[in-house]
Amino acid sequence: MAPRILSLLISLLFISTCGSVQHHEEDGFISVVISDKGLDFAKDFVIDKAVASIVQSQLPEIEKTVKVPLVGKANVILSDITINDIQVSSSSVNTGDTGIVLVISGATANLTLKWRYTCSSWLVPVGISDSGTATVKVEDLQVGLTVNLRNQEGTLKLNLLDYGCHVGDLTIKLNGGAAWLYQVLVDAFEGNIASAVEKAISKKITEGIATLDNSLQSLPKTISLDKTAVLNVSFVDNPVLSNSSVELAINGLFTGRNDVLVTEEYHKRSEVSVSYGSVPKMIKISLHENVFKSASIVYFNADKLQWIVDELPDQAFLNTAEWKILIPQLYKLYPNDDMNLNVSITSPPVIEVSDQDIGATILTDIIIDVLEAHEVIPVACISVEISATFAVGVIGNNLAGWLKLRKFSTYLRWSKIGKAHAYNSVTNVKYPQNCAHTIPEFAVTEGNSTAKS
Repeated sequence: MAPRILSLLISLLFISTCGSVQHHEEDGFISVVISDKGLDFAKDFVIDKAVASIVQSQLPEIEKTVKVPLVGKANVILSDITINDIQVSSSSVNTGDTGIVLVISGATANLTLKWRYTCSSWLVPVGISDSGTATVKVEDLQVGLTVNLRNQEGTLKLNLLDYGCHVGDLTIKLNGGAAWLYQVLVDAFEGNIASAVEKAISKKITEGIATLDNSLQSLPKTISLDKTAVLNVSFVDNPVLSNSSVELAINGLFTGRNDVLVTEEYHKRSEVSVSYGSVPKMIKISLHENVFKSASIVYFNADKLQWIVDELPDQAFLNTAEWKILIPQLYKLYPNDDMNLNVSITSPPVIEVSDQDIGATILTDIIIDVLEAHEVIPVACISVEISATFAVGVIGNNLAGWLKLRKFSTYLRWSKIGKAHAYNSVTNVKYPQNCAHTIPEFAVTEGNSTAKS
């Protein structure tokens, strides 16, 4: 019976404290690195959104009066000029000291328009008019822009440094109309149509960057996690641009809801990151160990690392009959009485981060409360020290992890029911996948306990 009690006790402690392995202390940070693959993904996303905003755009009406041999003066108006489709065949994104450069080359666009004209001459004083439609194919469309990112009081400011659009060539197909009209459209309006396309796309670039900048500016600087803690997600310093990535530094500290948030300098590099094996990464997120430490301090100071355990999957464990071998006096004084376990972390968990895993040392007091005649009677306190390491990784599309128990020791802090066994030093027990699986059995002897393989 005693081995099962110890197994359930370890399980209880891991279930209670596994979440606190992810908590933290005074000055931690989160690093986000967007790789070239991630930048390509972002580029394609931005281009798709930009194309969607441009398609079905109408260009301003164009009007000109031209002289037509043998016809006279013709007043020609192009209206309802609409960009119906844009196809992007090649694009690239590059980063460097000057900023982020996005280039689209060799794109094509299809336009439709309506035309109408009136003309008169001394030969035909009454005047002639006609109307119809035309299609325009824009080829070798080049678009480029350069932006940079700057930290602005904890948010990101997106600045448009340079941009441009150039139409390489276009062809016009006239539906109806006199033979002379086609040449007029080509000679007199080709440049105007190209210029209108360039201006429309350039305008969408400035509007799109302004919208994206507003979105970045509206990102929250803090995220309220619950009634106790707030995560500081303000940005620290300017993004670092290399020739293949963009690195962002986020404060990443947990604080109490009533504490003042202060953005700190990014100066420590002890961190842990999720490993994707050989799969190319779009984004790599690294956590400084102080991110975890600050969380543990916040929740500890708020008295949130305390639990009253009155329900378990094996409810019989919360009855003195299950403890009669481990603590005989408990059963003798309170036979078959129900119990509660008052579990409290006695100091902020000590968190250590290495390149391979996260380590935590947790000191816990478990007070045994006997429930008798509607009265809660504290009868004994067992102090427990747990030292464990935890690591996560991605296998396929799943997040996987393992937990290794490095040390588990107990001793009797105080007792109102006489002496009980002392338990000491269980080491190096590994739990696969998550902290709720595969709790080992124990062989108990006077003075210590050892793991049974």
